[in-house]
Amino acid sequence: MRSIEHFINGSALSDATRSGDVWNPSQGEVQATVGLGTATTLDLAIDAAKAAQPAWAATNPQRRARVMFNFKALIEAHMDELAELLASEHGKVIADAKGDIQRGLEVIEFCCGIPHALKGEYTQGAGPGIDVYSMRQPLGICAGITPFNFPAMIPMWMFGVAIACGNAFILKPSERDPSVPVRLAELISEAGLPDGILSVVHGDKEMVDAILDHDDIKAVSFVGSSDIAQYIYSRGTANGKRVQAFGGAKNHGIVMPDADLDQVVVDLAGAAFGSAGERCMALPVVVPVGDDTAAALREKLVPAIEKLRVGISTDPEAHYGPVVNAAHKQKVENYIQLCADEGGELVVDGRGFTLQGHEKGFFVGPTLFDHVKPHFRSYQEEIFGPVLQMVRADSFEEAVRLPSEHPYGNGVAIFTRNGHAAREFAARVNVGMVGINVPIPVPVAYHTFGGWKRSGFGDTNQHGMEGVKFWTKVKTITQRWPVGTAAGDHKEAFHIPTMG
Repeated sequence: MRSIEHFINGSALSDATRSGDVWNPSQGEVQATVGLGTATTLDLAIDAAKAAQPAWAATNPQRRARVMFNFKALIEAHMDELAELLASEHGKVIADAKGDIQRGLEVIEFCCGIPHALKGEYTQGAGPGIDVYSMRQPLGICAGITPFNFPAMIPMWMFGVAIACGNAFILKPSERDPSVPVRLAELISEAGLPDGILSVVHGDKEMVDAILDHDDIKAVSFVGSSDIAQYIYSRGTANGKRVQAFGGAKNHGIVMPDADLDQVVVDLAGAAFGSAGERCMALPVVVPVGDDTAAALREKLVPAIEKLRVGISTDPEAHYGPVVNAAHKQKVENYIQLCADEGGELVVDGRGFTLQGHEKGFFVGPTLFDHVKPHFRSYQEEIFGPVLQMVRADSFEEAVRLPSEHPYGNGVAIFTRNGHAAREFAARVNVGMVGINVPIPVPVAYHTFGGWKRSGFGDTNQHGMEGVKFWTKVKTITQRWPVGTAAGDHKEAFHIPTMG
């Protein structure tokens, strides 16, 4: 059986006393083991980073960008290999796995322009003979803790920008699907990244706590569930670290009476059920405005859902594959039962789905509820599976209020032909990312990603210029070059300096 090891100082390392199982979700079988490291493992990565980071920080940004160019080319050359590896451990279909990699690659493309992003500010003549300028400098050693649902994209969102800015980076990926992060580290090493600048350490809570407590780690980025995000933010900041921690979501899709319902159905099918709903930017709640809109949408939605093809990750005809493991399958099915018990109308029930020849796979069929109420626990909490809940709104005002008052605030979408309604909604809704006729409003790489409320802890978002700000610190220099002054003309100044 395959053994997945740490990647430290440019090579594989095995020092684990414990290990975890890595499953093939389509088969329902263990396909590999991953060694779970300890604080001692982390110290090895820290030592390598401390030795390598000063020289990397002193490397000019253009040369660091060339490593990113090389890395980009290697990812493209190995796309099929990476996608197959990713799909085998996560369960998402190959096309979706390639999308996972591509969205991470787009951040690497942004990093190729890091010399421009790191430029500081300059003011000549801020005072008599005085110039002021600023520079962005790396923090030192940084870390990222990433989730199972995007094992390529989110690591690249983090380490790409951090490393391009001159930091060393320690990645702790999910132990559920750890192979792709290790392969990415191998490829960026092949691209010319010095040994020690990117290490991958595997582990569970023991490793997470070691990262949060280590004095040499200056910043931590996290994506996962909200409870853990809050824990990481609290413990990391208490230890003096800069922390961004992104949590769960319950994204809403508002459907106005004038929306193109045929397009809405297509968008909902992909946004609600793609990747088996295991996306923090999935669209698990649809809010039709008015009963007529709800009835018309439901009439079109049910047959579209019934036509969805659930298959193994390598099935090119499958719309989505299994969920990540047996425990998560049970969790999703428990939520389906909970919503039914709470009074939701179960229109399409995805429980009990099996696939011939893959009966042990972790499959959940597409599920649709209607008449879900805002007080339902199944509505308030993140299901993270192929379950779509319909919450009917009587008015535009109620449609704005539902996502605004929800504990999560990651993403939201509105479907309408009315520009005024869309503009008003975007301005007023209390959510971090908004799509207008765009069901999954993940911003492009040169903008920034981040949710509000319990979807995000910390003040700085991921990638784009917000990412550059997070992984750097600003130093401001005020300089004066005096010309020759006659003896005795020097004057003492005991008041605060001003530029007047």
